Amino acid sequence: MTSPMTDLHAAAKACLDASDPAEKLRLTHAAWDAVQAGLLRPDPAAAPPEPIGAPGRPARPQLVSARQVPQRGLGSAEGRAALVHAVAHIEFNAINLAWDAVYRFRGMPDNYYRDWVGCAHDEARHFGLLSARLAELGHAYGDLDAHNGLWEMAEKTAHSDTARMALVPRVLEARGLDVTPGMIDRLRHAGDERTVAVLEVILREEVAHVAAGTRWYRWCCERDGVDPIEHFFDLLRDYMGVALRGPFNRPARLEAGFVEAELDRLAGLAGADPGR
Repeated sequence: MTSPMTDLHAAAKACLDASDPAEKLRLTHAAWDAVQAGLLRPDPAAAPPEPIGAPGRPARPQLVSARQVPQRGLGSAEGRAALVHAVAHIEFNAINLAWDAVYRFRGMPDNYYRDWVGCAHDEARHFGLLSARLAELGHAYGDLDAHNGLWEMAEKTAHSDTARMALVPRVLEARGLDVTPGMIDRLRHAGDERTVAVLEVILREEVAHVAAGTRWYRWCCERDGVDPIEHFFDLLRDYMGVALRGPFNRPARLEAGFVEAELDRLAGLAGADPGR
């Protein structure tokens, strides 16, 4: 049996399986430290990945459909706590998504694994910041219902590293680049500078995560001999139909590796203003 102390895939599985948030964060940070120290590397002889299932997560929050998650205004402490809880849930899912990208897709370049372990480390830190802010607001992760949309897309793309890189970081996670500036503006108007400070850290660092998705999506397309722009829109159509929402944060998406032609087509599909 390959030791999880030396095989990166086994360490990724241990992080994925951890259900207690504090333990998931501890294992994630320890794995990042070990990767940086050269103590964890992918083992070509490691057991192949198991079929994808639910990752380790606590019994709460209760998972419901996105339509059942209540929308609350930011004028009250309860509304702001609900927003922080929703973002914390996204970041918790993002930890698992990054680890699944390490665990599931084998034979990738070393820098691919380093990128996604680094993303898991960042997402774990973001979850910690949001959990601390939730505590200040009198709540804890799990107090409110949440939805499972991010992980559902991980399940749909478990068979394809190309589809995973295209649709999780470049579509679902990139949505955070679009909506977070508006959240920050509304929170600042409500006088909640402590939550604003956390979201500004997350927004700044999420650009690099979407950029990692772009980088490895294009690498996969070059490997597979497909045009990255045309294939991206084929994948969007096949997996998501035309249910896109705009507007798009054009400067942040350009920084994250999108090109003008992609953004123009995205804006057209969503009926958004391409000039933002």
